[in-house]
Amino acid sequence: MFFLIVLFSVTSFYSQKRVAEIFYKAYSYDKAAELYKVVLKRGDSSISVLTKLGDCYYNNSKVKEALYWYNLASKNENDFIDEYIYKYIQVLRSTGKYKEADTWFLKLNRKFKKDYKSEINYYKRLKLLNKDSIKITNLTINTKYSDFGAYVHRNHFYFSSTMNENGKKYDWNNQPYLDVYQAKIIKKEDKISIENTVPIISTKINTNFHESNIAITEDGKTMYFTRNNLTQKNNLDYDKEGTSHLKIFKTTLINGVWEAVKELPFNDEVFSTGHPALSPDEKTLYFASNRPGGYGLTDLYKVAIYKDGTYGLPINLGKHVNTKQREMFPYVAKDSTFYFSSDGHKNLGLLDVFKSNFLRDSLAQVLNLGAPFNSGADDFSFFIDSENKTGYFSSNRKGGKGEDDIYSFTSLKKKQFLRGKVFDKKTKEVLSKALVQLINAKGKILDTLRTKEDGSYMFEVKYKQKYVIRGSKNNYKENIEKVQVLTKEDIEQDLYLIPLIIDKEIVVKPIFFDFNKWNIRSDAAFELEKVVDVLRNNPKMIIKIEAHTDSRGNDTYNRILSDRRVKSTRDYILSREIKTNRIGSAIGYGESMLINKCVNNAECTEEEHQENRRSRFIILSK
Repeated sequence: MFFLIVLFSVTSFYSQKRVAEIFYKAYSYDKAAELYKVVLKRGDSSISVLTKLGDCYYNNSKVKEALYWYNLASKNENDFIDEYIYKYIQVLRSTGKYKEADTWFLKLNRKFKKDYKSEINYYKRLKLLNKDSIKITNLTINTKYSDFGAYVHRNHFYFSSTMNENGKKYDWNNQPYLDVYQAKIIKKEDKISIENTVPIISTKINTNFHESNIAITEDGKTMYFTRNNLTQKNNLDYDKEGTSHLKIFKTTLINGVWEAVKELPFNDEVFSTGHPALSPDEKTLYFASNRPGGYGLTDLYKVAIYKDGTYGLPINLGKHVNTKQREMFPYVAKDSTFYFSSDGHKNLGLLDVFKSNFLRDSLAQVLNLGAPFNSGADDFSFFIDSENKTGYFSSNRKGGKGEDDIYSFTSLKKKQFLRGKVFDKKTKEVLSKALVQLINAKGKILDTLRTKEDGSYMFEVKYKQKYVIRGSKNNYKENIEKVQVLTKEDIEQDLYLIPLIIDKEIVVKPIFFDFNKWNIRSDAAFELEKVVDVLRNNPKMIIKIEAHTDSRGNDTYNRILSDRRVKSTRDYILSREIKTNRIGSAIGYGESMLINKCVNNAECTEEEHQENRRSRFIILSK
């Protein structure tokens, strides 16, 4: 994983000895460190040399060595600039020296006049965030090399690794270059194991150089992956600075084998583009890049995928996601939660995994997942099955088997669900694709989904919480039910939607008018909006509007009154941008079509007279 971070890094530091600088720019940090130490022995103990030595180890994720050199550099506090204070804090946290990290954090925050006390408490909470609710496991397929980037598609498990001992060696860390591997997910009773690791089935994907980080379409026919920039002869291609950048490629599955590899058009020879991730609807590709115009060392971007196979222009995700540091490894879960890794947002040290709901809520905040997902080391390449809350992430934390390891995670808490079905109240048939929303006691919509073919829905809820369930569907009245979770068992709550179209009529609650008046009341407008919705959902429907009065008053006057009422009803509907030709006729019948016994001079209650003051919406054509 480290080479990916490094290749995205910006190499603009103070001038050093030429040879050391050349090795540093070529990402040969071990050699660069060796030469910087020679410079140090010759008497140049300037802060620039010390911080450069620290960078060699920091960029190589060797935090103990980085800590030593940053610590020496910090003695000259006046010249110890913010960039290195930040890195120093990172390695202090990474090595468990939280008190010292807090001390430097206070210095940094006082300078920028921030509330440092609350932020220090924030880090303490992160370390305990999921202490009793999440179990993580180091996978058996991990090796002594670098294994990371878990991705699951159907029953196949994909990841990247440097385990190919016979492969070409990468000068920077003397490990083989990365390849993409696949394995099978085996379910045995309640346990899941990952077995039979082999290189991905293709002669077109893995080369002698780096390939990693994949994303596959739901139909399994298209894969995106990251690769070094190569020449036509499959050798590394370099820019003028001697850097071989990363690019994203697309490949197609042909007869069970990944073939037809194509480079994406928004790659470039002078900056890196990698870590592809697809949106759930597969209309957007997210990726990381250090292209010009970003906020930091590497930023996250998105690009539209069009139906004809072309792509839009890359768009930066903005400052609510990106920082001055590194944002990498994007992933979008099926519930549209956006995950990524960063060392620029508040973290426990080096790269941490974060999430945001900004795809559904533009004002959503970026949240640190906390421990045990995050540690003082690099934590990245997050993958989750949002339905059962299980998944994988990668880390080079202590206790692993190799440079980077893949960890699985499961929830230890028993989830509690609110589930049910949505029915047509008249026919009792289940309603598929009905919209169901989970709303909290403050009125905020927590989740939204469509019912399945059997009309079912399911939300995860919490004990002792109050919720509202709102169900709706085109041509039906919405239904709202209040639910209070008083037990720790799953809750059942069915929803029954009343159809708005019954036989050949749009049926809503009576459109009431005040006595002897024809203006549209607010309660009447509320019901008329349902008629408007039906007309919008059925753009070829034509209706006839009828208005009726009770028997009180002169027959002629009642006909005139009903005519005024039907015209008011019609005008309201037309005011909602419904075309005039959608209303075939609007007729007031006065008291000529009473629906009860309340004829002239009959003794009736006010409620009985109210039944006759009504409107009807007859469907003439669908």
